[in-house]
Amino acid sequence: MGKRILSGMRPTGSLHIGHLSVIQNWVRLQDEYNCFFTIVDWHALTTGYQDKLDMKNLIREIAVDWLSVGLDPVKSAIFVQSHVKEHAELHLLFSMFTPLSWLERVPTYKDQINQLAEDGKDLHTYGFLGYPLLQAADILLYKADAVPVGEDQIPHIELCREVGRRFNHLYGKLFPEPQALIGKIPLLPGVDGRKMSKSYNNAISLTASPEEINTRVKQMITDPQRIRKDDPGHPEVCIVHQFHKIYSPDVAGIEEECRQGKIGCVACKRYLAEVIENVLAPFRERRRLWEDRVDEVLEEGAAKARQAASETMREVRGLIGV
Repeated sequence: MGKRILSGMRPTGSLHIGHLSVIQNWVRLQDEYNCFFTIVDWHALTTGYQDKLDMKNLIREIAVDWLSVGLDPVKSAIFVQSHVKEHAELHLLFSMFTPLSWLERVPTYKDQINQLAEDGKDLHTYGFLGYPLLQAADILLYKADAVPVGEDQIPHIELCREVGRRFNHLYGKLFPEPQALIGKIPLLPGVDGRKMSKSYNNAISLTASPEEINTRVKQMITDPQRIRKDDPGHPEVCIVHQFHKIYSPDVAGIEEECRQGKIGCVACKRYLAEVIENVLAPFRERRRLWEDRVDEVLEEGAAKARQAASETMREVRGLIGV
């Protein structure tokens, strides 16, 4: 058995260009690891239990997005969390010996309670308190050696490692201690400078048409000190330039022209829109190829995942004695 990776996303809305670098990193990892990529629908309920989400449609959309960017169902298991019931069983068994204090000290716990309370959401629930433990079950169920995450998720991986160590101490060595794979994931702002989010209506969707891309790029905030197009610019304060740094092949040339006042904001935005269209166009083409096959991909992925999960749970039950 080669080294394994587990990662996933919650199906809470359409994916946007801010998610792209994460998925592209997964695509690269497929050639190095035995990968399990899961759409974590139970996790979506921990904060969205009262939102009445169209979960089936959201799941299909995110799966097609993944496939269009390049996840390969031959190389990886692509599946829905709730289709593999062993996730819930392992979470339940972990909850029997995990101290409450471990969950309460996770930094995102109080932060998100306070943040989402402003949106009228009550997160004083057992499910929300325990979601890092469910995440640990997701990871350890596949005996993952590594988990690609951003820096904000490191406390969750450390909790996962602690839970695995506690199980190994109580019942016998079974679980590895997964490592956090910290990718260099650029944080793209929304077109208005805030965090890119569908709820803020400031995102560029992975499925955006050329017209939508043009509209969004035109909305981007530029250097407020630049009045005329031949005024020297300050790219470091410009939202457009942050996108150029990631997607444009000649970002150094664009930056120099901006600083010297040789390119105006309108022309700069027009060029960026063309660059983003060149990035997203192949995904739209591949998306059409997968739309009719996505259900089959998820079924096959769940079968692969269940095979690995059932083997782990057979060992878990034997060690615990249930």
